[in-house]
Amino acid sequence: MTAATDVVVVGGGVIGMTAAVTLQQRGARVTVLAADDPTDTVSTVAAAVWYPSHADEDPRVLRWAAQTHTELSRQAAEGVPGVVDRPTRMLLRHPYAGPPWWAAACGDLVAEPAESPYTALLRFTAPTVEMTPYLAWLRQRLQAGGGRLLRRRVGRLADAFETAPVVVNATGLAAGRLAADSAVHPVRGHLVLVANPGLTVSVRDEDDPAGITYVHPRRHDVVLGGTYQPGVGHTAPDPDTAAAIRRRCVALVPELADAPVLGERIGLRPARHGGPRVELDPAPAGPSGGRLMHAYGHGGAGVTLSWGCAAEVADLALGG
Repeated sequence: MTAATDVVVVGGGVIGMTAAVTLQQRGARVTVLAADDPTDTVSTVAAAVWYPSHADEDPRVLRWAAQTHTELSRQAAEGVPGVVDRPTRMLLRHPYAGPPWWAAACGDLVAEPAESPYTALLRFTAPTVEMTPYLAWLRQRLQAGGGRLLRRRVGRLADAFETAPVVVNATGLAAGRLAADSAVHPVRGHLVLVANPGLTVSVRDEDDPAGITYVHPRRHDVVLGGTYQPGVGHTAPDPDTAAAIRRRCVALVPELADAPVLGERIGLRPARHGGPRVELDPAPAGPSGGRLMHAYGHGGAGVTLSWGCAAEVADLALGG
């Protein structure tokens, strides 16, 4: 198996799969080891709208976000399954002091006055992704290029070196244990899905005191959100939270008032204090001193940073 694989990516979510495809594009023979099918990962729960949610201002994060925005917009233009460029409106309640730090990454942000209780309205274009068809497309690309996806739960990162001399750790929350990183923690997210009454514009109330509020239309439904609960590690249903999310979203977009509820999605974002860890491990790894690359801790911005991170992962993992 080692002779047939140059790099093994551990983790089949959006970070792992975009890294695998990018590594393959750079000429590496790639195997993905995933505990679950990509369509069963937390990535499928995500609203998956480009926006560096809860990401700190950082030059690397800005670069990753910009590269990903460019790539997803290209994919939307080419008709990649699940990817659509959508006009977005962001309502602010705090005093507007100029474009946000991430504005340069999207390139077309315009600020306008807004009526009370809002102080400003930001308009920009944001790629949106329906994750189930998109992850299936990533898997097809990997396999079409000769890559493999194997269902295998890795107990230790060192075990992955039995498959290849270079290992990419894209294990999300599991990285807390596998990489002995106490900064990794879950952030519970709760979404409500309703039928789409004809909406095409994404809307978010950035400063809603009752909780993060966003309305993201897709082809057949609308994602209503949401919650951001650091340290909460369960996915049990909460009818009161679901009802509150729906109330906030209907207040923001009244056209949703009669939209039938189709379901709920609850997932645990793989967050990390200090931001994502995307780096080459300085210590030799594996039985013969292989190269270990970390790519985890993206929280709720996994899709937003995915392709930019994948490019950096490939640079570091394949570098001399």
